[in-house]
Amino acid sequence: MSYQVTLKTSGKQFTVNPDENVLEAALRQGINLPYGCKNGACGSCKGKVVEGQVTHGQHSESALSKADETAGGILFCCSHPQSDLLIEAREVQGAGDIAIRKVPCRVNAIIKPSSDVVILKLQLPAAERFQFLAGQYLEFLLKDGQRRAYSIANAPEQEGPLELHIRHLPGGLFTDFVFGAATPALKEKDILRFEGPLGSFFLREDSKKPIIFVAAGTGFAPIKSIIEQMQAKKIQRPIHLYWGGRRPGDLYLNDLCQAWEKEISDFKYIPVISDALAEDGWQGRTGFVHQAVMADHPDMQDFQVYACGAPVMVNAARNDFSGKCQLPEEEFFADSFTSAADLATA
Repeated sequence: MSYQVTLKTSGKQFTVNPDENVLEAALRQGINLPYGCKNGACGSCKGKVVEGQVTHGQHSESALSKADETAGGILFCCSHPQSDLLIEAREVQGAGDIAIRKVPCRVNAIIKPSSDVVILKLQLPAAERFQFLAGQYLEFLLKDGQRRAYSIANAPEQEGPLELHIRHLPGGLFTDFVFGAATPALKEKDILRFEGPLGSFFLREDSKKPIIFVAAGTGFAPIKSIIEQMQAKKIQRPIHLYWGGRRPGDLYLNDLCQAWEKEISDFKYIPVISDALAEDGWQGRTGFVHQAVMADHPDMQDFQVYACGAPVMVNAARNDFSGKCQLPEEEFFADSFTSAADLATA
């Protein structure tokens, strides 16, 4: 049986079919709700049921706790209506005009800036024009029907191949293939297929607020895309970039960030390392990256925050920035990089 969902703020309505969750139905009908992982691990699509009943599919407790559910909280990506619904949700402006498509590509280059990160460059067919918003991601379509998602690291305005940053997860179906730990291994000139663009993690250009970017590991990729887009479009807003890693080598494009400090006015780069060894000779900030942000910005009520990385960092930042630093909930934008391990705990 199909049910009707109404957005409380705008009054927009859409229908959810029996085989759909709320997010799938909304996107199918041109209503752009925020989302990230689409599998219940990141919490980006959290909203509230004002009237009606839903069943919640498998999801991470950190993304939606039992207390959240009791209070009417809902993850649109894994909830199925059991009645007509009235919901509270943030609508996303700006992504609806770009078509999601399946696209073939050729591997242009495989670059290793560190031992466990590959910069993968993908060349599209000569007549292909792939549109996306800086910060969005694509999903590789694998032969067995599985998918793997990676953020686009270059700006839409840039000519040339698409750039992805991929961290090796030993035993990972796709990353073992990319890093040569599986047979056959990925090589230059191989053909891949992907679907995109996807996601609601992109710059809200209608705001003039100063920006705090928070990246962990390869969560730097979509933030790089946004910063390069800001450069190309000459968008001038104060920027604070915090990039966290376990050891200095995890900041695999550190030189680029230092160059931005010299090139971009009102730009500050703060690298943060959590587990430096004596041999690293690290003299910079230490600890967890989101805590470094809080130490520098105890009052965030006049900021926008864009956070990207593992769900544990993103969820901690979302909760602490809002609960302890007065960041308005609607000014926190996030993309969680979920893995098979994250989904196993969902």
